Amino acid sequence: MGRPAPRALLLAAAAFALLLAAPRAGAPRPSARLRVIANFACRVRVDSTLSRPPCHRQAQDGLAMPLPALALSTAQLCQATHDCQPCVRVRLALHTAGLESIHGLELHFLVLGSNRGSWLQVLRRRQETAGSLWQVQLDCFPVESGHRVLVSLGTIPDRGLSLNRSHLVRAEQAGPTFNYVWLPEARAIEVEVPAGAHMVRLCHQLVLECEELPSRFHQQVLVSGSRRVVLPYEFLLPCLCIEASYLQRDSLRTKRCPFQDQPAAYGTELWASMQFRDYSSSRDSQMAMVLSARCPLHPTATLCWKESDAGASPCHSFPNSTAMESDRAYRVEKVDVHPLLCFEFSYGNSSHVECPHRQDTAWNVSVSIRFLQLLLHITSTVPASFSAALCQQQGSQCEPASPVYTVTCPESFAPQELTLLLPVQILGDCVLVWRSDVPFARKQLLCPDVARRRFGLLALGLALALGLLVTVLLRSRRSLRKLATAPRGRRPVLLVYSPDSEEHKTLVCALADVLRSALGCDVRLDLWETGSVGRLGVLPWLYAQRELVGRERGTVLLIWSRGSAQLYQLWLAAAAGSSGSPDPRDLFGAAMSCLQGELQGAGRPGDWALAYFSDLCSRRDVPPALGLLPCYRLPRDLPGLAGVLQGSAQPPGWLRPSILLHRLLKSEKRKGLQSRVELCRLLQPKEALRGRACGRCSPAPGAVRGVIGTEGPGAVARLPWRS
Repeated sequence: MGRPAPRALLLAAAAFALLLAAPRAGAPRPSARLRVIANFACRVRVDSTLSRPPCHRQAQDGLAMPLPALALSTAQLCQATHDCQPCVRVRLALHTAGLESIHGLELHFLVLGSNRGSWLQVLRRRQETAGSLWQVQLDCFPVESGHRVLVSLGTIPDRGLSLNRSHLVRAEQAGPTFNYVWLPEARAIEVEVPAGAHMVRLCHQLVLECEELPSRFHQQVLVSGSRRVVLPYEFLLPCLCIEASYLQRDSLRTKRCPFQDQPAAYGTELWASMQFRDYSSSRDSQMAMVLSARCPLHPTATLCWKESDAGASPCHSFPNSTAMESDRAYRVEKVDVHPLLCFEFSYGNSSHVECPHRQDTAWNVSVSIRFLQLLLHITSTVPASFSAALCQQQGSQCEPASPVYTVTCPESFAPQELTLLLPVQILGDCVLVWRSDVPFARKQLLCPDVARRRFGLLALGLALALGLLVTVLLRSRRSLRKLATAPRGRRPVLLVYSPDSEEHKTLVCALADVLRSALGCDVRLDLWETGSVGRLGVLPWLYAQRELVGRERGTVLLIWSRGSAQLYQLWLAAAAGSSGSPDPRDLFGAAMSCLQGELQGAGRPGDWALAYFSDLCSRRDVPPALGLLPCYRLPRDLPGLAGVLQGSAQPPGWLRPSILLHRLLKSEKRKGLQSRVELCRLLQPKEALRGRACGRCSPAPGAVRGVIGTEGPGAVARLPWRS
């Protein structure tokens, strides 16, 4: 490998010196997009005078020159929005076996006459194991016609290799002349040759070449002087060009691209000429599309969601959802893939919406109605978290209201079924449901009067119930006046129950709603406060509510059932097998540990009460250890329970018949649930709370924050039981 000649060394030194200086004022700054092709994985660095080109890996043919080789040739660099300009194509090849641990190659350019200098580095990626033969092609460095360019090659780091070449870009000669007329109605271009004989055709101008049209539109026609030919085209595109050449091979050519500044070329036909291949994956929560275009355009893409699958339906954009683009492949991570969650491609003042080419969804939801409740049934094939919130629809808008209820589906090989309970506040409530563990998800709107057509029956039932309530109130005017003049208590009431059946939980929710709406009690129920439970954890939430009840002179109301008796026996068996109380792993177990500690400490806690529904339980099912607690049979003893909860000796007179509550609870018991599905699934906590949590149920040091955590945008409601 010889050393460079003294003249070449002077040229290289001059090039390096000029690189340190600023570009000469008035020198043209290249705006066309460059391209680098190498036979190894690479990345490119450039100076401020060049636009950074992409680096493609591709096998190349060897140069017919002894290695190391540095070859320069003239080419045309074109873009759809710019005129073509001459450029220098660089091809190089060298063996790296004798060069120790080089990381890349460096090219220096110097344009004589304009004194414009630039540099470009082709670096091997670290994970790439390149062979000993390195081949690189640069398409291509812009140079003005009639100028000479000096190119110098070195290695990174410098291992003593230096190659220098110069190339003259000759001034372009005039090509054949022609005239043309655009015929938009016929979707064709009429070409006329004034004199002589020329070959004419339509083509699509790429970066370096003008590619012929598809076979059914491709024509290369011989046109004689004063003759005309009509050339049809498929799509009106900004890169559609007319090319004319002489009859001899490799003759000069004249090319005109008349639609680069034509607004019609950037409309619907531009997007119709493109092909979109969908590679989205619900399992990976990724949306991906590959775009194949006739013109070398690079549109931007963002996510948007459509209200319906109708063609004219608007697509609402997601903020900060710009897709990453690499080799015309557009990707967005953490997406709830859905047929109505789409890409919106934009270029200039034109845009196009492309949706996933599939109709299946990773999850589905349906809604059913129970007394003062909406039951959401969610079926999911992917592990995810789902949130729901009530809203009042106003036109096409329905903003979610607090609280937000969340449930999580664990990873499984089979579809999972989840159920979420939401209390209905007023007639006409709709519910928004969305996947909340990803930032880009479409909210699905469900309105039960449309989905189930049962709001009419519900309204009728509520109207009858309200009429009955008004009758009872009118018959008890004196008691009602006393109730209105007496101070209305807002003492907190913490409801604790065992999750042994869906029927029991439904009755608990119905009782909680009566206590809140009819008596004005400040009811604390975990099913109604999933947001707070999700932020704190189920056990810390219970301890905080227990402290609030003690501080505000409220009541902890333990709702008992036959299932509660069975769970209590299991809890006792666990307590007998350990020192003291067992580790509490759910709300019921933690409440039993807390109650046992208070019974052992005070003998009879004054702010605990026990109640049971007469159709689900009897007094014999209450353990003797809980006999010290005041016990109420519902609905018969509701007046006495109401007096205790409100802190008054005399219960409201209008509650003594208990007709309304009795009928409501009976109705709920008869209806039941049509299917016994899981309320939600839960992974066990990593460690349990230690100790018996006596006094006011303070958690032991080092305790886990509970089994309800936060994942994603909303609280993840994970209740530690199955129905």
